[in-house]
Amino acid sequence: MSAPLFLTLSRILLGPLFLVVYLYHGSWGIALSYLPYCLLFLAILSELSDLFDGMLARRHNKVTELGKLLDPMADSIFRLSVLLAFTQGIVGIPVLLVSLFFYRDTIISTLRTLCALRGIALAARMSGKIKAVIQAAVIFFILLTMIPYIMGCLDRETFRAMSFYGVLIAAVYTLYSGFEYIVANRVHIRKALGISR
Repeated sequence: MSAPLFLTLSRILLGPLFLVVYLYHGSWGIALSYLPYCLLFLAILSELSDLFDGMLARRHNKVTELGKLLDPMADSIFRLSVLLAFTQGIVGIPVLLVSLFFYRDTIISTLRTLCALRGIALAARMSGKIKAVIQAAVIFFILLTMIPYIMGCLDRETFRAMSFYGVLIAAVYTLYSGFEYIVANRVHIRKALGISR
């Protein structure tokens, strides 16, 4: 197994691990006061693996079709796991809001896979990269804001409101990026789906 592929697969595993640590930190002997720091550590690990797997793949000429498919999938699994975890516990983001991320990623991933099976490679869009940055920024924002909340410097309603509006901004741009991706690749998508017009 190549190093880039190992890093990508490790990022897939970090998603469920984040969810379990967030929901069951007490069972793992992690005090609430230490929880944000543990979660920040996992989020930083994920972002570093995302940075280095692509860098290593290009530097050592290890770019593969499998890697191209797994890399965005790993990103989605981790970030969706984090957002899904945030629907519970102290953050309490509405599930319906998080479902927008799930549906967008599912639709785009399905279209990319269908096109790939027909030999059509859909290029990544800048809007997709910006989407990833915004989602990561919002996740870190919530985790960092969790620290003053747990310390008692921020009340629960304010913390939840800040988290909600942060995720709402990310959700709006995520939907836009999905729409822009489909419009930009509509010719290839129609061809892959066998739609003539």
